[in-house]
Amino acid sequence: MEIGQIIQGGMGVAISDWRLARAVSEAGQLGVISGTAIGYVMAARLANGDPGGYTRHALARFPDQEAVRRVLGDLLGAQDRPRRRPRPPMWSPTPSRRLVELTVLATFAEVTLAKEGHRNPVGMNLLEKIQMPTMATLYGAMLAGVDVVIMGAGIPRQVPGILDRLTLHRPVTYRLDITGAADDGLVIRFDPASIFPGIARRTGALARPLFFPIVSSTVLAKSLLRHSSGNIDGFVVEAPVAGGHNAPPRGPLRLDGRGEPVYGPKDRVDPERMVALGLPFWLAGGEDTPERLERAKAVGAAGVQVGTAFAYCEESGMDPELKQRVLEAAATGRVTVRTDASASPTGYPFKVVQIAGTLTDPATYRARPRRCDVGMLRHVVRLDDGSIVLRCPAEPVDHYCAKGGRPEDTAEAVCLCNALLATAGFPYQRPDGFVEPPIVTSGDGLARIGRFLRPGRSSYSAADVLAYLVQHSPGRVDHHRLVPKNMGTSQRPEQSLRADLP
Repeated sequence: MEIGQIIQGGMGVAISDWRLARAVSEAGQLGVISGTAIGYVMAARLANGDPGGYTRHALARFPDQEAVRRVLGDLLGAQDRPRRRPRPPMWSPTPSRRLVELTVLATFAEVTLAKEGHRNPVGMNLLEKIQMPTMATLYGAMLAGVDVVIMGAGIPRQVPGILDRLTLHRPVTYRLDITGAADDGLVIRFDPASIFPGIARRTGALARPLFFPIVSSTVLAKSLLRHSSGNIDGFVVEAPVAGGHNAPPRGPLRLDGRGEPVYGPKDRVDPERMVALGLPFWLAGGEDTPERLERAKAVGAAGVQVGTAFAYCEESGMDPELKQRVLEAAATGRVTVRTDASASPTGYPFKVVQIAGTLTDPATYRARPRRCDVGMLRHVVRLDDGSIVLRCPAEPVDHYCAKGGRPEDTAEAVCLCNALLATAGFPYQRPDGFVEPPIVTSGDGLARIGRFLRPGRSSYSAADVLAYLVQHSPGRVDHHRLVPKNMGTSQRPEQSLRADLP
C-alpha cells in the first residue's frame, strides 16, 4: 500500500466527509473521513431527503440488505419519506441492535463513497475518548475496505487487536475507561455474526487496515509499541498548534493570561527519536507550508498531516455560510483561535474559533438550554455503591451533580456533540423551535488561510491546497510504501479463508 506524503486530517463531525476524502485520495494523497458520530450524520442526511441519493447509492452495496431495510425503516418510516429529524438513541455499554446496525451502515456508506471512482487508499479518523461506538465503526469501515485507521485523543492500545479479530468477523470487546473506579472490568461487546448473520460467508475475510495512532510524545509512541494488543504500522505526531483536541501539556497544568494551557520544551517531539522507532510517521500541527513539508521529510518523516487548510476548502463538510464567515474574518485578520482548557467534556484542551453566533459567543452560550441527547462524550462513572452512571459536564447541572459530579466541572463545558453536528450543517431543531448553534475548531494556522485564496476568488479547493503544499516538487507525488506486519488472513487462499470464518 502506498500512502501519500500528505495526510488530510480527519476533522470534527463530518467536516472531513466523503467528498473531501475522495478529492484528496483521487489526487494521490491520503484522504481521511471522520468516523465521529457517523450514525447521527447519516440519520440527518436521510432526514434532509438524502440530496443526490448518495447514501442510498452506497447502502445498496452493503452485504446485508435486510439490515439496510430495518435501518431505513427506523429513520424514514413505512412511507419511505423523511420523518421529523430523528435522533438515534445514545450509546451505552449495552447498545441496541438497531443503533449498532446504524453505526455500521453509516460508516460503510461514508467509506464506500470516499473510495468510489479511484483506487487510492482512504483513511478514517476516530477519537479514543469516544469508546462505545468504536468497534461498530471500525467494522463498517472495514466492510467498505478502509485502508488506514488513525486514532487520537487517548491511548488506543486495544484497537490493533480488535482490527485483527474483525478481519475474520470474530467477536470483540472494548474495555471502557471508568471514572472513580480502581477496576477496569466493564467492557462493551460486539459480535458481527449475531448482528449480521451470514455476513462473513458472503464477504470472506476482510483486509486489515493499517493503524496509525496520533501521539504527542515518543514516550507514548514507545508505550503503544510495547503494550498494544496488535501491530502498529505508523504514527501521526501532533503538535499542540493543531486544531481540535490537543494533548494536555506534560507536567502540571499551567494557564497563561488568556486562560490557555502553557506548552513547553517537553511537549516538543524530537524527530530523531521517532526515526529510531523504525516506523513511518507524519508530522501534524503547523505543517501546512511547502517549506514545512520539505523539512519534515528532511528530518525523517514520511510527510505531514494537514487539517485546517482542508477544513475550509470547497469540498469540506462545514456549513457553507459558516465556512464563508470564518474565511472572510481570517482573510481580513479578524479571527482568533483559542485553546480552551475546559470547553471539551473530554478534559482535553480544545481549540475554538472566536466567532459571533457560535458557542464561543458568551450570549449564544448563555442562551442555549443545557441538554445531553447525543452523549458521545459522556464519562462512564462507577459510584461508591458500585452502580454505573453515564454523565457529561455539559449536561444540565442538576443531572450532573445527581450522578456524583462536581458543579465546578460544568461551569464552561460545551455540548460539542450537538454543536459539531450544527457546524457540519445538521443543526437540530427542538420541538420548541430552538436551533442548536455551532462551534468551530481550527488550528493556529487559520490566521494564514488567506494564502489559498487566489485574486478575485472567495473560495478554494482541496486541489489548491495540495498544489500549494507540493510546489517545490511540481508534478511529483511522494509515497511511502507500507505492508502491515500482520495481514490477518486476507492473503490466504479462498478455501482456507472460508474454513476459518464463523
